[in-house]
Amino acid sequence: MTAIAVLLCVVTVIPGTARADNPIVQTIYTADPAPLVHNGRVYLYTGHDEDGSTYFTMKEWRVWSSADLVNWTDHGSPMSVATFTWASADAWAGQAVYRNGKFYWYVPVKDRASGQMAIGVGVSNSPTGPFTDAIGHPLVRNGEIDPTVFIDDNGQAYLYWGNPNLWYVRLNADMISYSGSPTKIPLTTAGFGTRTGDPNRPTLYEEGPWVYKRNGLYYNVFAAKCCSEFIGYSTAPGPTGPWTYRGTIMPTQGGSFTNHPGVIDFNGGSYFFYHNGALPGGGGFTRSVAVEKFTYNADGTIPAINMTTTGAPRVGTLNPYVRQEAETIAWGSGVETEPAGEGGMNVGWIENGDHIKVKGVAFGSGATSFSARVASATSGGRIELRLDGVNGTPVGTCTVPGTGGWQTWTTVTCPVTGATGTHDLYFKYTGGSGYLFNANWWQFTGGSSIQIGVT
Repeated sequence: MTAIAVLLCVVTVIPGTARADNPIVQTIYTADPAPLVHNGRVYLYTGHDEDGSTYFTMKEWRVWSSADLVNWTDHGSPMSVATFTWASADAWAGQAVYRNGKFYWYVPVKDRASGQMAIGVGVSNSPTGPFTDAIGHPLVRNGEIDPTVFIDDNGQAYLYWGNPNLWYVRLNADMISYSGSPTKIPLTTAGFGTRTGDPNRPTLYEEGPWVYKRNGLYYNVFAAKCCSEFIGYSTAPGPTGPWTYRGTIMPTQGGSFTNHPGVIDFNGGSYFFYHNGALPGGGGFTRSVAVEKFTYNADGTIPAINMTTTGAPRVGTLNPYVRQEAETIAWGSGVETEPAGEGGMNVGWIENGDHIKVKGVAFGSGATSFSARVASATSGGRIELRLDGVNGTPVGTCTVPGTGGWQTWTTVTCPVTGATGTHDLYFKYTGGSGYLFNANWWQFTGGSSIQIGVT
């Protein structure tokens, strides 16, 4: 069994009735969240800490998406270090932005020729990729990391990055070239706070900037001090300053000595993404992304935000009467995901007692049947459908046969009774020993789902 499977067997000790939904991904370790709102969904771009890491061992980036901020669909890895033929290692913290029908993903990687960290750009026609190298060489290279990109109201785009310094450059409209030279933003104590005990770094700025604009005010949210880091922020009247330090957003906490912010507005709410070491086996090199909802103060300042296990509240409901990917998960226990032979991703490594929770499923007047796309190289197992807990009210059980292969897919269907209204839905997997089956997608039939907005 792989190390991640061992890890996630540990996760199974968490009670099925627990409401803890942070961290938002439990199948792998994730870090450096970069959320993007596009066409009514939040796309979350992250790094991937390898299991058992004792350094920032990161080879690929990952993408998830959600329409309700609680059920996240795994879109796999659409970009890796290998995407950049000139790079040798270190798929570290980046950010994706949308412009002119394309998605541009700015990431730091180690340049093979110089051995320095450099900023590359991936490009795709889809928010979930695949991404290709947009220019075939670094966009900028000065040994520093953590790019963030901001497009101002007038269309001018800016790239910011840096550790130990903070740089910016004005991007051209093509988003893959720039005008002028990279410029250092003065790291003054008035602009970025006062650090004590390190004469080489007089300000709190450390790394991981996240720049955005709200109500005419420019924000620079960043990882502060080291180590352990907290999240601080500064504001300015313009995109290049002058900056004024505003204080702490998220204090040092959470079992990881680094942190990395991402801030968005979505469906009328404001959300703060970060990472910690909260999963079993987690720590400073095995991190996990989480999210909190917050409200700006009347003067535009950001309140203190603490890490929770609760996560963001649900926004809307999930429609079970359209095809849903099996890898759409609010909380998963004991499972992993992998690329599916039919396309997309599937849930695998399912053993007896594993489960997946999907929150806020709107059954409406009532479901009458359930179908799932499944595959098994062994003798299969069962999918128990339960409401509001892993041992909650049973509404149906589907038997999964052996299909002759882990990617040999068939569709199974079973009757459903008692699934009405809106509930958290649990897929409890049962059967014999060893791995039971894979699941690609699922869908209910019968009732009509009433989509309800939740604020």
